[in-house]
Amino acid sequence: MDEFIIGGRTLSSRFLLGTGKFKSKQELREVICRSGAEVVTVALRRIDLEKNEDNILSYLPENILLLTNTSGARNADEAVRLARLGRAAGHGNWVKIEVINDSKYLLPDNAETIKATEILAAEGFVVLPYMNPDLYAARALVKAGAAAVMPLGSLIGSNQGLRMKTLIEVLIAEISDVPIIVDAGIGRPSHAAEAMEMGAAAVLVNTALATAGDPPRMAEAFAKAIAAGRLAWLAGTGETSPLARASSPLTGFLHG
Repeated sequence: MDEFIIGGRTLSSRFLLGTGKFKSKQELREVICRSGAEVVTVALRRIDLEKNEDNILSYLPENILLLTNTSGARNADEAVRLARLGRAAGHGNWVKIEVINDSKYLLPDNAETIKATEILAAEGFVVLPYMNPDLYAARALVKAGAAAVMPLGSLIGSNQGLRMKTLIEVLIAEISDVPIIVDAGIGRPSHAAEAMEMGAAAVLVNTALATAGDPPRMAEAFAKAIAAGRLAWLAGTGETSPLARASSPLTGFLHG
């Protein structure tokens, strides 16, 4: 049985969704429905705590698990404060830690992310930290209590694909305690399939959907690519070879 478990919860979909940049909240809702995703991440700073009619949360299907995120936090203290605020407002204890103090490349600060993860995990949060793919940082996050490790595939919002492939492969090979979820930079369904074929447990996608010509249809394409990639990993891909290898025995007619 191919189970996907985060924080003690079994999920049937390995497709996690971000909610930024969509043209409308109605489009977002349709994307979520077509994707089959169960986990949707929303920045705490975008949630209307007054719960007005246009609140983004009112557009999420009922069966969705809300993964609040600390987008906008520049250090561990700010991330922790945002996470606590979200839980106090009734948005659950699942949180994606984003600590970014780099306005040019938007790269996550691994050191501050580890600090925030340790504090929040000790307080009972299910913490999914977004990080630069680095083995030592990943091990520290696991030790700090992370429920998953979420390395970036390439620069966030860039749609460049798996520019960090080699480093992500190291994490997949060496971190077995928690799932590895590729987050940021995945721009096409083929990128998502490649991540899953590598052995990633799941992927999180946002910009590639929000900027597509037909976001709901693209969400369906991603869902199928993720499922295919996972099936390929389970099946075990064949070895590569630098030389040609005949798929059928040669009978000598080439040797004259």
